Amino acid sequence: MDGKGMFHRRSQASPIPLAVLAVGVALALGGCGSATTLSETTTTGGTIPKGRPQAIEPTAGAQAVQVTPEDPVGDPNAHATPLSVVKRELRQEHVAVSANNATYIDPLQYVNRWERTDQGVDATMPVGAPILAPCPVKILAIIPDWYAGQPLVYFELLDGPDAGRVQYVAEEITNIAAPGSILQQGQVIARYASSGTAIEYGWSTLNGITLARATTGYEEGQVTPAGVNMRNWLNALGANAGPS
Repeated sequence: MDGKGMFHRRSQASPIPLAVLAVGVALALGGCGSATTLSETTTTGGTIPKGRPQAIEPTAGAQAVQVTPEDPVGDPNAHATPLSVVKRELRQEHVAVSANNATYIDPLQYVNRWERTDQGVDATMPVGAPILAPCPVKILAIIPDWYAGQPLVYFELLDGPDAGRVQYVAEEITNIAAPGSILQQGQVIARYASSGTAIEYGWSTLNGITLARATTGYEEGQVTPAGVNMRNWLNALGANAGPS
């Protein structure tokens, strides 16, 4: 952010304090849970599990009220909520939508440094920079202490070729849109916080675990097919995230 308070795309960076009040779900970082059995091909050619959606008619409104953390670091020692609770929250909020030809925008327009590919794609941004809704999205759930006291937010794409699929952004984020809210394309899902471990943006499943863990497992730092697919998906939107 410059002296005039304006963000410049792919400009300069900073770190984050954060945490988030959420929907009462916490996710075990291990490869627990099972993958969904249905799968489809994404716009970039990979396969991702597809859950059975609830028949809910989405209605987009004003920008959702944001969940602002009161405790900037969360509780990294908190006991994880059972995975069954996470699954239930996600499935209750999931919307029945059909794929169509609507287009997406790059949700990470203010990245100043692209980092590794692992479960998703890692990146840094200027403090306060927004992570944007790539299309109309529904915020499904927030995990307050996903990694090192930092949150993860799940959201469903409600439009375009990948409608009905679930993405997440995690770690160095704050000011997260409230669970249950529906955002229009370009509205703010969350903002880059002032300290933390950068962000991770990737695919998720309705089982409450990342697509990387659900399909191929994951060890710290491992490049996964799900992560590569996400980097390709972002690059197709003009993100210039580079090769995996």
